[in-house]
Amino acid sequence: MTPEREGTRERTPAGATATTRPRARLDQPRAPRRRLIPEWDPEAFGRLSERIARFLGTGRFIVWMTVVIVMWVVWNVFAPSVLRFDNYPFIFLTLMLSLQASYAAPLILLAQNRQDDRDRVNLEQDRKQNERSIADTEYLTREIAALRIGLGEVATRDWIRSELQDLVKELEERQDGHHGHVVFPAERSRGRDVDDR
Repeated sequence: MTPEREGTRERTPAGATATTRPRARLDQPRAPRRRLIPEWDPEAFGRLSERIARFLGTGRFIVWMTVVIVMWVVWNVFAPSVLRFDNYPFIFLTLMLSLQASYAAPLILLAQNRQDDRDRVNLEQDRKQNERSIADTEYLTREIAALRIGLGEVATRDWIRSELQDLVKELEERQDGHHGHVVFPAERSRGRDVDDR
């Protein structure tokens, strides 16, 4: 063994190789990293962009924008030359308007994307609700069909009434045939039982 390897072996702990790196502990949270990009809350930023986009789409914004531009132009045309800050052809005004437009367009797109996401979620919920409603309707249809089939086998009031009327007619016919003596089927079977004994 060379002296270089022996020195390396003395520096590394037992059982570890020279390529082993110190492992991060999993039972402890990571130390926060410093980021050059500023962090923000996407939800709060999205809400703010929706408010701005909603304001940009109102008549109030157009009125205020028109008032500011007219005042800007009037001031820089009729004010004393010492107090003017943007002489004709109003380059600073053009810069401000283009800056406002360059920010307004992405904010409006962001607000539209958030609205599209909400619409997509609402459509998915409506679709699931429709599926549940269809399933409930099919279940109720099957239950009603089963009840109809079951009711077909149950004796209804009209059926019992018609059976009783038929029985009364039959008894009346028998009574007319035996001249005043009614023989019920139960009596006939009872007499047969006595004879059999």
